[in-house]
Amino acid sequence: MSSDPLLQPYRLRHLTLRNRIMTTSHEPAYPEDGMPKDRYAAYHAERAKAGVALAMTAGSASVSRDSPPAFNNILAYKDEVVPWIRRLTDACHDHGCAVMIQLTHLGRRTGWSKGDWLPSLSSSRHREPAHRMFPKLAEDWDIERITGDFADAAERMKEGGMDGIELQVYGHLLDQFWSPLTNDLEGPYGGQTLESRMKLLMDVLTGIRARVGADFIVGLRYTADEVAAGGITPSEGIEISKRLAGCGMVDFLNVIRGRIHTDPAMTDVIPVQGMKSAPHLDFAGAVRAATGLPTFHAARIPDVATARHAVASGLLDMVGMTRAHMADPHIVRKIIEGREHDIRPCVGATYCLDRIYEGCEALCIHNPATGRELTMPHDIAPAETRKRVVIVGAGPGGLEAARVAAERGHEVIVFEAQPDPGGQVRLTAQNPRRREMISIIDWRMAQCAAHDVTFHFNTWTEAADVTTLNPDVVIVATGGLPNTELFESGQDAPHVITAWDLISGDAKPGHEVLIYDESGDHPGLMAAEVAANAGAKVEVMTPDRGVAPEVMGMNLVPYMRALQDKDVTFTVARRLRDVVRDGNRLCAVIGTDYSDVTFEKTYDQVVVNYGTLPLADLYFDLRPLSSNAGAVDHDALIAGRPQRVTRNPDGRFQLFRIGDAVSARNTHAAIYDALRLVKDI
Repeated sequence: MSSDPLLQPYRLRHLTLRNRIMTTSHEPAYPEDGMPKDRYAAYHAERAKAGVALAMTAGSASVSRDSPPAFNNILAYKDEVVPWIRRLTDACHDHGCAVMIQLTHLGRRTGWSKGDWLPSLSSSRHREPAHRMFPKLAEDWDIERITGDFADAAERMKEGGMDGIELQVYGHLLDQFWSPLTNDLEGPYGGQTLESRMKLLMDVLTGIRARVGADFIVGLRYTADEVAAGGITPSEGIEISKRLAGCGMVDFLNVIRGRIHTDPAMTDVIPVQGMKSAPHLDFAGAVRAATGLPTFHAARIPDVATARHAVASGLLDMVGMTRAHMADPHIVRKIIEGREHDIRPCVGATYCLDRIYEGCEALCIHNPATGRELTMPHDIAPAETRKRVVIVGAGPGGLEAARVAAERGHEVIVFEAQPDPGGQVRLTAQNPRRREMISIIDWRMAQCAAHDVTFHFNTWTEAADVTTLNPDVVIVATGGLPNTELFESGQDAPHVITAWDLISGDAKPGHEVLIYDESGDHPGLMAAEVAANAGAKVEVMTPDRGVAPEVMGMNLVPYMRALQDKDVTFTVARRLRDVVRDGNRLCAVIGTDYSDVTFEKTYDQVVVNYGTLPLADLYFDLRPLSSNAGAVDHDALIAGRPQRVTRNPDGRFQLFRIGDAVSARNTHAAIYDALRLVKDI
């Protein structure tokens, strides 16, 4: 029996959990037709088979038709969900993992213009800023209906084999009722007293218990401190927690601190990279001490050491490592095997969450197998035949190709022009807030070292350097260089520098700086931050309708906090047409896509962020020498079959290029390119 606090079993009423690690409720947006089908089950089963004790699924499953999915949630109000829930629970139970589900009514945190086009509903007359839809104030018949909907959904989950349920009480309808900030009702459910604000929740709990019985596990994930003027205070949150413990209907508490009604508020609840780890852990411990109820919590607990401390110090009974398990679903297995050093780190990029709030599925920035368990492996299988694989470029895509090829058992040789690995990720890590991104590189370098990959740094590679090695496969992962050609102009913008120049320190900021951000991704705002920190007057200009759309909501928050207290302005819907000299200043010719209006404005410095152009000369030099001439069979790639294209029978090797050596994309795309190609070599 291990003495590790994380590996001790835990008794939750009649249910024995095999260790103290759980994945908390989150919606990866994998349902199909509102049902948790094969992809959803495979995602949770991967973590279950690696040792997670409790999978809290959904985030959240909707109990009512007037709570349409905000991001492809499970539809718990439909009877046809039951057999799919049964398949999900069986998939987890087969590996010894307990499984529960979070239920909710979203209230105003959704929209009326989807699903059945029913009015949004809340205890508040104000719209939620994040979802923008104005709700109707709930009437008595709404409350009666929704109370019954919760009971119906809980019964369906029990019938589907769930070990329990968790009610969502932060930011959604139940919390909207009990927060003083969002309860505009009068009468028995109104905002006048704590008892009246909590009445809907108590009615819901009573209805659920009447339907599922006293033995079915029921808990809450709730905010016990809204960290907002006029909201639930820590002392009131402790009082709420005591009332929940005393009501006899709640089996566990899963503690949240903060609000989620805006992107900045949500980012404080779920911190991103550069923010403090486990910022609410001590408060969750205070709730546990005050109530004596089993206490769960998750908020940026990305590493085993922090999780271990949370349990060993008595702050938590179960510790949530949710984003960490998106990066590496095998954390528990690696702890048991004494391989903590092999855990793929969560770098806090929050690509996962930001994507679902953009209407996409959750993906990990540097584990492309997450969410693709039906087609992509987390464990790399050995190849039948050992080959010599030469990779040019040691950025994230090149290193992933090297790692996977080496784990397949191939001989791997990597060339890199720079003295250090990392490519654009190393540039990204120049920003102190984004320093954790370098772990994407460090982890892969450690994996490559463990598999005897050969590296040649400070080496500009030409075709002869590659062919001399007699490779079987060549992968060009040389990335790209910044593009300074203005949109459809046919020529580079004169007199400008690139965002990379400022970020790297190769150029110093001027006094009055235009950041022209055509791409809308991180480098534009990173360059703006460099200039603003140097005391420059900065204008960030974009032809788009909004600022930095590729950065997405939660990742935008730290940039805004870093820039808004400085001399920085944001200009949207303006297009840079030209830059000309004006004495010792630069005159920018500015237009718009919306009309023929143009004007001129002068700056000391113009910085362009417009993606990259492939650095692909080597690829084109090697094409005539390769058997496939660089061609990729897309059908085989997508289906997971080896590449067998032959366009040149005299070719000596297969040739592929990946990542930004193909076109400007992002870190996830480069790593996914590498995994799905090389896993079949």
